[in-house]
Amino acid sequence: MLIRNVEVAGHGPAVDVRIEGGRIAGIGTGLTGRAELDGRGGALLPGLHDHHIHLAALAAEAASVRVGPADVRGRTAFAAALTCGRPGEWVRAVGYHEAVAGELDRWTLDALVPDRPVRVQHRTGALWVWNSAALRAVGLEGDGRFWREDERLRGFVPPVRLDLEGVGRRAAALGVTGFTNADPHPAAGLTQLLSVLPQRLLVMGVDEPVKLMLDDPTLPTPAQLARTIGEIRPRPVAVHCVTRVQLLVTLLALDEAGPVGGDRVEHGSVIPAETVPWLRRLGVTVVTQPHFPVERREAYATDVDADDRPHLYRCRTLIEAGIPVAAGTDAPYGTADPWAVMRVATRRDDGERLQPEAALRLFTGEPRHPSRTRRLTVGAVADLCLLHVPLREALRTLSGELVRAAYVSGRPVTPE
Repeated sequence: MLIRNVEVAGHGPAVDVRIEGGRIAGIGTGLTGRAELDGRGGALLPGLHDHHIHLAALAAEAASVRVGPADVRGRTAFAAALTCGRPGEWVRAVGYHEAVAGELDRWTLDALVPDRPVRVQHRTGALWVWNSAALRAVGLEGDGRFWREDERLRGFVPPVRLDLEGVGRRAAALGVTGFTNADPHPAAGLTQLLSVLPQRLLVMGVDEPVKLMLDDPTLPTPAQLARTIGEIRPRPVAVHCVTRVQLLVTLLALDEAGPVGGDRVEHGSVIPAETVPWLRRLGVTVVTQPHFPVERREAYATDVDADDRPHLYRCRTLIEAGIPVAAGTDAPYGTADPWAVMRVATRRDDGERLQPEAALRLFTGEPRHPSRTRRLTVGAVADLCLLHVPLREALRTLSGELVRAAYVSGRPVTPE
């Protein structure tokens, strides 16, 4: 096919792009092609890649009740949300934070909803809380709190309809042509399940890198983590780091095991200034969520230690230090809109604000090397995002509404 009259970085405005065999076959003027599309002067960009997302959980949201601080406030509203739907049906609630109605356990939920099975997922995705009706239904006991037990719980809960088609359609409308699924323990058959998505797909643990989860209560020593990394080598690792101590253990372990190309720190929630030169020396990529300090400002004001707040989700300081940086939405635990993430990254007031061009680059990296910005050149894979407007105008608003079409290997995945 031929896309005429588009703006391509490095080639200027009003050029044509020919696509053959899923790759860019030509960029210039006067090109010919069988199927033609007039770009009307809009920018043609590399398709966006969400470098950290949880696709099955995002697809399950269609069958879930949102109970986060932005959705409900107080016990009464929380109880009302948990009683929606037909009596007796299981309720799957997601996005919960203690700001809604305090700490939860089975008895707290029983006081609100005693007569139907209810399970509530914390906003972090790490904790499920079940009420007594849910526990009785499957023969489980305890206080109803399950920390990082998704793998075990899968065999007990009723099937949930996964709206993967909707996930793929909505993402394509935003110009997203690729995902990196970041589940720490991907379920058997996950890659096949996700294959219905039109986007390019990388599944951590099945594909490189290998995801490693760290939690403070079960934190390994640096030597233990180094041994685990050594067993995984020569494959790169992506280490989940959401606390200061998790980052320090990871850096010590990578020092001992030795870094390899493709190693990543996921989230980098707390990166103290003194660790920035260390990160640079190791050459690891930080895949972060620059929107969280704004999206979760109220919660972080009370949940995060005052000593850690100046070091949350660094962007600008890392880039200026020469550290490779990319971003993922972490959806459904954050917004699924990469453009919203970019906008927030350009409006932060904590010294980490990015220029719009740098914010866009957070989502245009190579899937396996997220900080390597993809360029539209002859021979490149034709994963493309066509905008309604030139790039300069798009950078002023950074809005998904400016996306006209998306292409994966030259195949349109959005209706024209």
